[in-house]
Amino acid sequence: MYKTHSELVRNTKFAGRPCSNLIQEIQTMYTADERPWVIGFSGGKDSTAVLSLVYESIVTLSEDKRNKTLYVVSSDTLVETPVVVDQIKHVLKSVASAAGENSFKVSLNQVHPKKSQTFWANLLGRGYPAPTKSFRWCTERMKIDPVNTFILDKVAEFGEAIIVLGSRRQESATRAQVIARHRIKNSLLGRHKSLPNAYTYMPIEDWSADEVWEYLLGAPTPWGDTNKKLFELYKGSNQGECPLVIDTSTPSCGNSRFGCWTCTVVNEDKAMHGLIESGETWMQPLLDFRNELAKSTIPENKRKYRNYKRRSGKVTFSASKKINDDSSTISKVIPGPYWMKQRKTWLRRLLKIEKKLRQNGQDIELIQRDELHEIRQQWLSDPNEPDWKDSLPKIYKEVYPDDPIQWVKDDFGTFSEFDIELVESLSKEYSIPAPLVQKLIDLEVAAIGSGNRRGIQKQLDTLLSQDWESLEKIENQHHRDKARYSDWEKDRDEIMKMLGEQESEFIGRNQ
Repeated sequence: MYKTHSELVRNTKFAGRPCSNLIQEIQTMYTADERPWVIGFSGGKDSTAVLSLVYESIVTLSEDKRNKTLYVVSSDTLVETPVVVDQIKHVLKSVASAAGENSFKVSLNQVHPKKSQTFWANLLGRGYPAPTKSFRWCTERMKIDPVNTFILDKVAEFGEAIIVLGSRRQESATRAQVIARHRIKNSLLGRHKSLPNAYTYMPIEDWSADEVWEYLLGAPTPWGDTNKKLFELYKGSNQGECPLVIDTSTPSCGNSRFGCWTCTVVNEDKAMHGLIESGETWMQPLLDFRNELAKSTIPENKRKYRNYKRRSGKVTFSASKKINDDSSTISKVIPGPYWMKQRKTWLRRLLKIEKKLRQNGQDIELIQRDELHEIRQQWLSDPNEPDWKDSLPKIYKEVYPDDPIQWVKDDFGTFSEFDIELVESLSKEYSIPAPLVQKLIDLEVAAIGSGNRRGIQKQLDTLLSQDWESLEKIENQHHRDKARYSDWEKDRDEIMKMLGEQESEFIGRNQ
């Protein structure tokens, strides 16, 4: 191991190229124009290597050439694996301190998804099912959009921006193709796939994973730290990091990589399991919770966890499939959001896990308090199961009795406890779904309050056209409709066949 980072740069080669030559290239690129540099930092080995190279390149320039701010952006989805969050904070704090001592400007930026688009706002609030390979709703909302918003802000401010990434060709054949496809001819830059006036620069694109580690462990970091903790993190989990995602072509999480501790795209979270086995035993409740979410994505479990109605209020059936060699077919109900009861159970459990971890010395917040306000709003206005009793504040107080939150009083629904009991009893007596009655009253109250009743008829039609019957009745009606349609198709085919025969007979007589 070299004593200093500069010594490593002078004496090593990576991808067949002297490291000092790469440093010179970065310096030339950096000083070529006024375009700001944005480094995507995920806390993993590749982005750490790139940050080190760029830092070394800038700090070894003369002070008069360190004339533009280096923007470092990391994406925190608010459900990142906690030990990775700690690693990111540690590195950025060290970089900020050293940059200040070395007189060059670094702007450290951590971006988050919008409050309405966080993992818990969607899963617990709207009832979105846990992500799967076929329905990975999380990546764009939680990773791509926040980072892209930051980059576009820099583009708007400076006209153009260069994004420095730790992408490598050896990561995958797909990654190599994407890099090649967007590369500008006779240039080290590539065009961003979707962001106008944003360009990408990938200094270690030809490095192997072994070379990345050789570089990281070959000397102290240029900001005076070591990468020993990072190496121990990888060794403990035997996994790779979840890269900073700036477009849908970037390999996202869901490949047993470090990423969100709630990720259910993979069958098993080997990274978190490995960390627990290597000593991070406090994370076991998180893994158990994640496994419960994954359990809800198993096809045979979906009816237990999820409503039979979609958020539109309609029941949707899959396309008919043959079940035998004969003409028998079957179509299944496509499940909708999680049942409200299940969402409440999971929120209560999540808060209890958080509280216990805090009591045991972990400085952690599994769900942001702002998210609780968002989830509460989603529950109160849920399209299928509005939370008449305004349960969320009660659940929070049950877990944290001495930690009150100031809830917005105007959030309360139209119904009191007495109203709820009355509507439920009358709905049973007259066989009218109680949620429908509440929705109708809410619609009327909203129309009165707005002073504008235009469009209320359309809203009433939409509400009354939703599926309010039991699943059994809806399925029976669906099968009857299918049978009638099938009979109609048979009659149509017979008529067409008869007409065809008559046409052939007519043509034959007149030839």
